[in-house]
Amino acid sequence: MTLRTPTLTTFLTQNPDAIAAELTSVRGSSPREQGTFMLVGRTTIFGTIGGGALEYMVIDHARRLIANGQATDAMDVPLGPEIGQCCGGRVGVSLRYADVALREELAERIAAEDEAQTHVYIFGAGNVGGALARMLALLPVHAHVVDTRSDELIGLPENVDARAVPMPEAVVRNAPQGSAYVILTHDHALDFMIAFEALQRLDSPYVGMVGSRTKRARFASWYRAEGGDEAALERLVLPIGNHGLGDKRPEVIAALAAAEIMVHIGRREARSVQAQGTRKLGAIHGR
Repeated sequence: MTLRTPTLTTFLTQNPDAIAAELTSVRGSSPREQGTFMLVGRTTIFGTIGGGALEYMVIDHARRLIANGQATDAMDVPLGPEIGQCCGGRVGVSLRYADVALREELAERIAAEDEAQTHVYIFGAGNVGGALARMLALLPVHAHVVDTRSDELIGLPENVDARAVPMPEAVVRNAPQGSAYVILTHDHALDFMIAFEALQRLDSPYVGMVGSRTKRARFASWYRAEGGDEAALERLVLPIGNHGLGDKRPEVIAALAAAEIMVHIGRREARSVQAQGTRKLGAIHGR
């Protein structure tokens, strides 16, 4: 998981005269959204406002401010051929010295972003599970690996929560709201029990299981016999990472599954934002 709070703290400690550069307005196409910020030190940076020519211009300008002892400035940048960037939009950028108040504000924003990251539970630390954990460790999610075998959890990235438990299905019941579940243990019966619990979690953006179409048919038969809800069964992604490649290498399956998980999480977030906008509009019009 890419928790940025510790990195931010370290950066600010090492760069007492850093400049905060924030996108204050975005018109048309832009590499990042309004409100995105980065911090610029004399030799290092924290974060990104999209890269490319825009970012290089902002970094150079911020370092001139640092060298001249200036505290604030603003830029209005067209993202077109004149700067060698083809987004086609226009952005406003504020540049402010990161004083104590601003540092606290940015730390709170980063901490809130870290807290809001989706929890992704990987059940099974075998070849695919381990590869998936290493990939998710680089992405903006809270990654967890759960296995009944403690020796399988050795060597996972430090920023991945790894735990050995006797009843992995119980972890699903206590997982945070909106968690995602990927099921790839060494035991089909255990897979089925975990999946049954995960499909009861209607708040989950993603429930996936490694396997074949045959395994899906067997699970569906077992699930129905256990009284599982038919509508919930439709939410199960099985096989995971099935994009027509037919590649069974663990690392490839994990890469495709990681992309699949992020797409499902992104879609859930987009629907949530849309629903909030609809509720606000309804309140304005008295509905």
